[in-house]
Parts: sequence; C-alpha cells; structure tokens
Amino acid sequence: MSNLYWLSEDQMARLRPYFPKSHGVPRVDDRRVLSGIIFINRNGLRWCDAPKEYGPSKTLYNRWKRWSDMGVFARIMTGLAAEAPDHKTISIDATYLKAHRTASSLRLKKGGVDVL
Repeated sequence: MSNLYWLSEDQMARLRPYFPKSHGVPRVDDRRVLSGIIFINRNGLRWCDAPKEYGPSKTLYNRWKRWSDMGVFARIMTGLAAEAPDHKTISIDATYLKAHRTASSLRLKKGGVDVL
C-alpha cells in the first residue's frame, strides 16, 4: 500500500477554477503536480526528496514558486473558505518554522558566562 497523497477527481474539480489559464504549451498534469506539492509541504520534505511518482522535483518547485508568486494558492484558500456554510469552523494553519542547525547551541556557557 502506498502512502503517497493523491487529490481525488472531485477535489480537482473544486480547485480547477482557481488555476491560471495555460498559454501555449499545455501544462504537466495538474493533479499529479499539485498532489506532489501538498505531499512535500505536508511532510516537510525538501523538493529534491519528492517521490518520483509526482514527477521531476524541479517541476514541482517551479509550479509552486510560480503559483505562489501569482497568488494562486491564496485565491484557492480564500475561495474554499468562502464556500464554507459555517464560518465558525474554518481554520487554516499557515505555520512555517525553520531553525538553523546551530540554534539549539546558542546559549552555551563559555568561561562561566552566557554567550549569545
């Protein structure tokens, strides 16, 4: 059994109106790429660690970066939140924490004095 994440066709049908129009060359499969982006973000992985089933990691990153800059993901969240019948139950967590690998050793005592 695979533990990969895949958006269903019903979910994709709800999301498609928020996607930008393709100009010229058709885009790579939106379902595959968006499922890969969600999988990477949900599991806190690096782009280069994306499972090959989602396609090239460069494609995932490029789509995420381009759509983020265009505000596509913000429009998706706003649009889906507006569809909710009960506005009291909406919760979107956009927490992103990243600590440098040396962050845990910042308060080392050297010579009996705290150093920051």
